[in-house]
Amino acid sequence: MSKHIASVEEFDEAINSGKKVLVDFNATWCAPCKMLSPIIDKFADEHPEVTVLKVDTDEFPGLAKRYDVYSIPNLCLFEGGKLSKQQAGFIPEPALKAFVGE
Repeated sequence: MSKHIASVEEFDEAINSGKKVLVDFNATWCAPCKMLSPIIDKFADEHPEVTVLKVDTDEFPGLAKRYDVYSIPNLCLFEGGKLSKQQAGFIPEPALKAFVGE
């Protein structure tokens, strides 16, 4: 299952863990985010080798700003602690798998 972050420190620790990290920037009021959420959760369940985080942009606007997230949903892929890919908007499951490289 994906993990909702509770602090900026938790986020920073996860992306710097050396693992591949998929971050879903979202908001509770966002309809496309709600559509993407079960796809993200399913991906997280099927790919335990990838850390999957969810960041509510209303709770953590500084993190959204740090990665130039101005529209949501917005997916960011981190590899080796660095942002390697970014995708705004809803994407279906096959596109999500291609985005992460699975």
